[in-house]
Amino acid sequence: MHQFFLACSHPLGLNNPISRLGIMITSYRTYRYSVAPQVSKVVLWLLIANVVIFVLQQFFLNRFLGVLGLVPSRVLHGHIWQLLTYMFLHGNVLHVFFNLIFLWMLGSELERYWGSNFFLKYYLVTGIGAGVVNVLVQPYSRIPTIGASGAIFGLIIAFALAFPNRELLLYFVLRIKAKHFAVLVGLIELLALFMMPNASIARFAHLGGLVVGYFYLKREIYTWRLRRLLSGWQERAEQRAASKKLARQRQIRAEVDRILDKINTQGIDSLTARERRFLEKQGRDRV
Repeated sequence: MHQFFLACSHPLGLNNPISRLGIMITSYRTYRYSVAPQVSKVVLWLLIANVVIFVLQQFFLNRFLGVLGLVPSRVLHGHIWQLLTYMFLHGNVLHVFFNLIFLWMLGSELERYWGSNFFLKYYLVTGIGAGVVNVLVQPYSRIPTIGASGAIFGLIIAFALAFPNRELLLYFVLRIKAKHFAVLVGLIELLALFMMPNASIARFAHLGGLVVGYFYLKREIYTWRLRRLLSGWQERAEQRAASKKLARQRQIRAEVDRILDKINTQGIDSLTARERRFLEKQGRDRV
């Protein structure tokens, strides 16, 4: 995960252009600097789970990275569990340490803001969603992807949406709002993706976490817009069908009037076979 300096100037990431950024977070209520937010319940269990699994990695789990890490080609062949397990594996001490500090600093605030159930659901959705994006963009890759960065990027966009005007201090000097910081993070990831396409960093997973998190939190708005769009299409289709039906009815009435006028002036024997069938059909339809 990227290196940030959050509150107490701790780095939060490895081998990434954003690792040169640092941020300090101010309290959204008092705007005093918050050095160490109290860890929330779900965040605490996530921290414990990640630490325990990392310790187990050092003893024997590293040999199973091909089974527990996210390997796109294997996911497409049924190893669906990797979309979950990869989130709890990390490459080294700094990797897990930085990710967990970020989880603690942002996750604790978001859990208190949302509630534990929604926070846990969101964390898993963004982590798994980032994995799905990673699989879709490189389905034939056999290289394992590990780490919680996808979910962490989900927390970044969530924090920006929950507290858009919260001020952050980059390197303790440059003030930037959380909403602008999320955009900056996304742009840096995009630039790095094009400038260093072969780097051993799952940038698609990072961007996937941002995108999945954004649309998950905005899904009600976009669902409403989609329903409105579909409803508009249906309404216009019904209007076109009604217009065609009305035009057809007018044509039929005009033809009936013409035939009746012909009968009045020339007699019924003057009708052609087609005109007789037409009148008979209209008579049956009216009955």
